[in-house]
Amino acid sequence: MAKKNTPSEGDLPMDSSSKIEAIKNLIFGENILEIDSEFNTLKKEIDHQKETLQNYIDEVRNELMQSIDSLSTDVNIRITDLEDAMNSKTDALSESKVDRKQLSALLIKLGENIGS
Repeated sequence: MAKKNTPSEGDLPMDSSSKIEAIKNLIFGENILEIDSEFNTLKKEIDHQKETLQNYIDEVRNELMQSIDSLSTDVNIRITDLEDAMNSKTDALSESKVDRKQLSALLIKLGENIGS
């Protein structure tokens, strides 16, 4: 009868983390500490650059919001000035120009008064 190849409890394979460590040691050997150090240095530099860029983005966002607020205020002031100018022009036109129907009614009334 054929015997199955089953590992006994003493022959259990290494867990996956120890296998990874063993492979890492075989591939990289003594250079692993240097590689880890360089990796950590690069990671810190990337984090620093990310923080610097985020600060720059926040500064630009704040400047843009201030510019938008200022522009909005200026536009509102100009619109108000234009509305006031338009209202004064229409008032001036109303005063300087007589309504034709009113004028005709007044002339008819004047004519009637002269004829009587």
